[in-house]
Amino acid sequence: MRRYLNTLYVTTEGAWLRKDGANIVVELDGAERMRVPVHMLGGLVCVGRVSASSALLGFCAESGVTVTYLNTSGRFLARVEGPVSGNVLLRREQYRRTDEALECAALARCFVLAKILNQRTVIRRALRDHAPDMAATSLDALEAAERRLTDTARRAQLPQSTESLRGIEGEAAQVYFAVFGYLIRGDSDTFRFEGRSRRPPLDPANALISFLYTLLTHDCRSALETFGLDPAVGFLHRDRPGRPSLALDLLEEFRPVLADRIALSMINRRQLDTRDFRIMENGAVLLVDDARKKLLTTYQERKKEEISHPFLGEKAPFGLMPHLQAQLLARTLRGDLDLYPPFVWK
Repeated sequence: MRRYLNTLYVTTEGAWLRKDGANIVVELDGAERMRVPVHMLGGLVCVGRVSASSALLGFCAESGVTVTYLNTSGRFLARVEGPVSGNVLLRREQYRRTDEALECAALARCFVLAKILNQRTVIRRALRDHAPDMAATSLDALEAAERRLTDTARRAQLPQSTESLRGIEGEAAQVYFAVFGYLIRGDSDTFRFEGRSRRPPLDPANALISFLYTLLTHDCRSALETFGLDPAVGFLHRDRPGRPSLALDLLEEFRPVLADRIALSMINRRQLDTRDFRIMENGAVLLVDDARKKLLTTYQERKKEEISHPFLGEKAPFGLMPHLQAQLLARTLRGDLDLYPPFVWK
């Protein structure tokens, strides 16, 4: 089992990062605020106006710690990483399968199926835990969505082209997000959800989800690179310059269970309110600095929770699941497994 390596997020505007021995030192206004040994980290994420010395960047690259820069809305800007590692034969096999229509579709089907089943589980858990307190309209809508997702999951299992699978995945997302607002409890207008919006997110709930997806993409990308896979060449997502297509494939399995669940939990526990968001002139809704800190803390805490891996049957921190899935994907491509076992949450 690979040791779980944590990720350090630096969100304080104006922070300066430097190397001191084998440590990362975080300074603000000339005063040291934090010191973390590099060997304790798997990634360093800088959000907003955060600077780092060239000595630190070089040391992180040598140590296998990827440094990622996000803007204040969580959008990926750049990353600094060391030499590409991994087995060239594994990457050749990855590229070969993406070029082979049937084999590409077989792997894409795993990602789509897991995403739909996990979306359905989010709804089922809400029905299980809160059905007696729901209004009849919400209850009917969620039960109907649960049935629709069961049907799309059944159709996703059938042999078909990758293009057809993309259509089913889109249909399931439409069903899921059409009832997502019913998963938000209480009568707060702040988190009224009327559909998925991105680039930019147009309401607080979408801002929250988008930021979490960005964090999760970073983790999926790091996990794939850890096991020598090329994060840019995917099976479900088409190749596009600058897009981490395989990381987005892997992300599909975890969107509902990590990102969406965290967003719903923070909203329903009233951990955020209107003061945590800023509306821009173009209608974009952004998280303010304190809100990002709350979200990152919750995300990190959630990643520490232990769950049982559905295929391996071993308990491990939630944050390690993308790494375990990347390892299983690498083993599938090597021929050690007949079929990739996607992460299906129960």
